[in-house]
Amino acid sequence: MTERTFDIVLFGATGFTGQLVAEYLLERYGSDGELRWALAGRNIAKLESVRQTLQGVKPKNPLTLLTADSTDPEALKTLAASTKVVCSTVGPYARHGSDLVAACVAQGTDYCDLTGEVPWIARMISLHQRTAQESGARIVHCCGFDSIPSDLGNWFVQQAMQDQHGVIASRVRGRVGKTRGAASGGTVASLLGVLEDAGRDPALRSLLRDKYCLYPDQEGPGPEAKDQYAPIFDPCFEQWTTPFVMALINERVVRRSNALLNFPWGRDFNYDESQLCASRAQALAISVGMGAAMLTASNTLGRNAIARWLPKPGEGPDRDARERGFFELFFHAEHPEDPGKSIRARVSGDRDPGYGSTSRMLGEAAVCLAKDTASVGGGVWTPASALAPALIPRLESNAGLQFSLIPAQ
Repeated sequence: MTERTFDIVLFGATGFTGQLVAEYLLERYGSDGELRWALAGRNIAKLESVRQTLQGVKPKNPLTLLTADSTDPEALKTLAASTKVVCSTVGPYARHGSDLVAACVAQGTDYCDLTGEVPWIARMISLHQRTAQESGARIVHCCGFDSIPSDLGNWFVQQAMQDQHGVIASRVRGRVGKTRGAASGGTVASLLGVLEDAGRDPALRSLLRDKYCLYPDQEGPGPEAKDQYAPIFDPCFEQWTTPFVMALINERVVRRSNALLNFPWGRDFNYDESQLCASRAQALAISVGMGAAMLTASNTLGRNAIARWLPKPGEGPDRDARERGFFELFFHAEHPEDPGKSIRARVSGDRDPGYGSTSRMLGEAAVCLAKDTASVGGGVWTPASALAPALIPRLESNAGLQFSLIPAQ
């Protein structure tokens, strides 16, 4: 890559999550240190307002402001050519993100985002995998709560299994424990957009049911696996579980990581993810509620009704709510021969998962792409396949996440 003016350009800096990422980068890395970064969006007046909020009216080292519209391919190419990494918070990505990814691929610029839109990711893989390999652009989707904790949590527990026992786990159970925090407005808009598109397109509905829809084209699917739609008792955790909405993206990302890393966990590797519950009654109530919500969201009237009650893009909790939030996920790696040697890991965060922790995860993913030695070349990657193990120490040192091993029983 030729010398670029910036290490990171934060695109979408005027949105709610974009401002949180900007606040984090400024707090952690400053505006005049080794990290050269800029704010970007389509409205210069709004960018000026964000900069003033972050740095005051007359800052000593003002952040550079760049303008580009997500529908202007030439402006996006110019933007991408100015930086090593574009960090995007502009969603729904299927509506606003495609031209930016194409610009980064064309310019050999690394890219990361927060998307959980499976069909759009599949389309980006199909369109850009080969050209990204040629240009050297590393495209890394899903760098927020979906799917960094799941993807790196699985990687972490698999490394522990290999280190302790010299084997891999062909099955890992991901379980969501205690959390406090609301879904982001951007996540809600993305999910509703996916459901709207799926309602019109049978092929899209089929893709969403395919747990291997993010596999590389040349690879056949792995072992048969179905999404969880009802309460199931998990004997490993001795708790009832219920479907976890983010499993629809997280499971597919983890499977893609295994394939991109050349199947270190085996071609029969199976990862499933669900939410732990205190009782069967709680699991049943959550399952019924989630099923009703998905059924309601499957038609236009239902989606419009839901949209009126849920946060809009650009909306989010105040600082106190973000800082009182938290999350934890558990990863149970099954020993292939001796259940007594199974290993369990815990990944936790000390902020609201949808905003506070997500903004820090995305910021550190961008810094990791910009500053750490690349372990892979160009292509459409996952967080674990592109950034592990460099990202985990960054998340633990800077972003309030912890990766730890705990007793398996």
